[in-house]
Parts: sequence; structure tokens; C-alpha cells
Amino acid sequence: MPELVLHHYWRSSSSWRVRWALAIKGVPWRGEAVDLLTGAQGAAGFVAKSPMGYVPCLVVDGRPLSESMAIVHWLEETFPSPALLPADAFARARARQLAELVNAGIQPLQNLAVNRVVSSDKDAQRVWAARWIERGFASVERDLELLEREGLAGRHAIGDAVGLAELYLVPQLYNARRYQVDLAPYPRLLAVEAAALATEPAQAAHPDRFQP
Repeated sequence: MPELVLHHYWRSSSSWRVRWALAIKGVPWRGEAVDLLTGAQGAAGFVAKSPMGYVPCLVVDGRPLSESMAIVHWLEETFPSPALLPADAFARARARQLAELVNAGIQPLQNLAVNRVVSSDKDAQRVWAARWIERGFASVERDLELLEREGLAGRHAIGDAVGLAELYLVPQLYNARRYQVDLAPYPRLLAVEAAALATEPAQAAHPDRFQP
């Protein structure tokens, strides 16, 4: 078993994804908090591990690995059971599609660094972030409806196990509430969240457990 040290921030949705994957896999790890609000992510020692200065960063036997998607896929390949991706190739592609809607289409546009460039005014930041979250969630809701028509939906977004899709969708819902986004138009997304949060690994990885 490799020694795993996770550099993370309690409220970071990207960090939550990796904590959740580790909990699902049942893999032991040690945490190192990186305080984004004080700029700890810009320290030379951390940037040497994570070139963009982003959390999470998983150090594997002394070797740093950054970017949540890369880390989650490394975990999936290194600890294949329980699986985060379906066995069927097309269903796996659908899971990645849902994850990428968040990973590429929502989260980068409303993270801390972008918000600070957009405006120093908190209300303006909230409006900016909400705009992209709402746009992305509308796409996610359509995708979930498509999965139902294709017969790929189950107790969770795809099938009957929490997987890659939930690791990206649920933390983004947590952020959406912080930005006061009206979630009523997304009933399928809310149902996915409720089912996922009822599981023990989701609770073990939840930001509230790591709040300083």
C-alpha cells in the first residue's frame, strides 16, 4: 500500500472529489490542509508539488500528483474495486461526460482565482459564478434526462452505484448554494445528490467534517 498524503482545502470541491474517491476505495491517507484564503497555495513549496498552485495534490510515496481528474483516475486504476466507472464502455463515456460538464464547464469559471479577477465586489462575484453554474446545471439536467431515456440511470446517476459523475456533480451543488443559485429547476440533479449523500463514503468526505 503506497503512502498517500493529500494536500487539500476543506471547502474546495476539487478536494472533496478526491477525498470521496479515497473513501469509496477504502484507502488510508493523511491530510495536509492548504488555506486558500490566506494564499498558502502560492507558497513555493506547494507550487513545487502542484504547478498551478491548485488543490488537491496527492503525494504518492513522495511523488506529487495534481488535478482531481488525474488523481481520481489514478485511484481507479490502482485500486479498481469498488469501481468508480461502469463496466460498459458507452456508460463510462457518459459518466466522464457528466464529470467534464463540471470539471471543464462550470468549476473553472467560478473558482477563487477567477472570481477575484472578475471583481473585488462579493456580490458581483456571486452573480458571475451563479451565471455559469446555472448554465452548466441546465446542461447536466438535460444529460440526466438523456440517461433515463437510454436506460442507463438507476439508483444513482448511472446505474446503482455512486461513481465518477457524483464525485463532480455533488460538490458543485454545495458550491451552488453558497452562490445562492435557485436549484428548483434541476430535480434530477437534486435526486442524484440526495441518493449520493445518503452513502457513508459521501459523509466521510464531506467538507463539514474538515471545516477548521
